Amino acid sequence: MRFAYVNGRFCAHPDAAIHVEDRGFQFADAVYEVWSVRDGRLMDADGHFQRLSRSLAELRIPEPRSRPALERIIRELLRRNRVSNGLVYLQISRGQARRDHAFPKQAITPTIVLTCKRLDFAAADRRAETGIGVITVPDQRWARCDIKTVNLLPNVLAKQAAYEAGAAEAWQVDADGYVTEGSSTNAWIVTKAGKLLTRQADNGILHGITRARILDCAQRLGLEVEERAFTPAEALDAREAFLTSATSFVTPVVSIDGKTVANGAPGSLARALRETYLAEA
Repeated sequence: MRFAYVNGRFCAHPDAAIHVEDRGFQFADAVYEVWSVRDGRLMDADGHFQRLSRSLAELRIPEPRSRPALERIIRELLRRNRVSNGLVYLQISRGQARRDHAFPKQAITPTIVLTCKRLDFAAADRRAETGIGVITVPDQRWARCDIKTVNLLPNVLAKQAAYEAGAAEAWQVDADGYVTEGSSTNAWIVTKAGKLLTRQADNGILHGITRARILDCAQRLGLEVEERAFTPAEALDAREAFLTSATSFVTPVVSIDGKTVANGAPGSLARALRETYLAEA
């Protein structure tokens, strides 16, 4: 049996529920975080907890649990679900209140939901060995993508477009013609001169925790890095392309919109970054 945690109580996963007037359900007035779990340990725990605090502060949602309390809950959830390799999903909404766009006038208690599941990391390794394809789509999201909210409908539509096109991911392109990020990943390329490029951490992208760790890995490997936007044309002309996320780590991109990147095989820098990241995780 799978278990979830909802508002202070562990319960059977099929029975987990929130109120119909929860503001996360009504307005996407909520934030979330995802941790990969390897050998029972949360990967990049500090970065994810810090981003969670920032997201809550940006939406003016009070933190319903301290970090030590959340870590205790997560450990118990993993134990009950017998998950040692997988992911943990946390969602915190402003809470339950009568439906009204403005914040409730009276203080309400935030809603907290936690779930976890097993992941097949061997399958992720196989995808990294062969590389994946991506498509490009217009970026239709709001102007504060740096906040990790549950307002993910444009991301859902982008991911679905990718799946229907036989690709693994969609890279979103802004009104100026530059790649922002994937529907659930950060985007990277390696120029023919060997420079590593990824979009600057502005309001147009989620500040990926894995992204930050890969920047650290690149520095230690002595790679030249530039944080700036790039176009799909630059990506197609690149020596390598890849994406990063908490669950895909570093995954090479070998085609964009059906066109081959470089020789159509995963590149050496993406492989080196993945190996370095996982060795230090």
